[in-house]
Amino acid sequence: MRVSAAALAGGLFGGLGTLCFLVAFGTDYWLLASDNCGPHTWQWQPALRGGNVANGTQQAEEGATSGPPALTLHHEGFFWRCAFRADPSVHAVWATFFTNQPDSKVCIHGYLFPLPVAIGQVPHPSYDATAVFRGFWTVLIVLGVVCALTGGFLLLCGVPFLSHKLCRLGGAFLLAAASLFLFVVVLYVLWAELVDVKRYILQEKGELCPDAKVSVHYGWSFMVAAAGVPLALVSGMLFTLVSRVLQARK
Repeated sequence: MRVSAAALAGGLFGGLGTLCFLVAFGTDYWLLASDNCGPHTWQWQPALRGGNVANGTQQAEEGATSGPPALTLHHEGFFWRCAFRADPSVHAVWATFFTNQPDSKVCIHGYLFPLPVAIGQVPHPSYDATAVFRGFWTVLIVLGVVCALTGGFLLLCGVPFLSHKLCRLGGAFLLAAASLFLFVVVLYVLWAELVDVKRYILQEKGELCPDAKVSVHYGWSFMVAAAGVPLALVSGMLFTLVSRVLQARK
């Protein structure tokens, strides 16, 4: 009875943790930032989400010229880097909810986020030497998702048949996933606190706004990933304990 309860609790924690990792990986809200340096355009970028560059740039400029003065809001994740104009009276977290984002939002591919990288011409005048660490972030988050999914699959196969080997292996994969996402979260915090994020946000605008005000926030994708770490850790430890009990009974 205790084994079944532990396996059930481990399954619930593991499922929630894996879901958190998938949401954090699939959403583009790790970084939330705003600046007052005028319209944001990526005229050199060939890939634009939801349209072509010319249309996106035109929409962004139209959004900037119509209505009261606005800030440029940025949100970024593994897949996309996006920017759009928004009312400065609205908090960045609320403004980046799906239901609040305008059609003028312009997005480019951002597979190597979060650390700065050379954009456009090479070498880019805003290139940051810390760009080499972007690869670590990418590898860790991909491996973390793979480990979480693999561990969940093994546990789905092992628990119904009371297989201590599959339970132990599935728990190990969940522990590995939690550790990898913990490193991802730590890398992000180090980047947000130690790297010149203002320079990264304004790099496409060059020196147009040397006195621009930039506000940076931890996005809800980051918060979801951080919440998934303890869930996956507890699940992995529970299934490791369950595997030992099942092995002792045989």
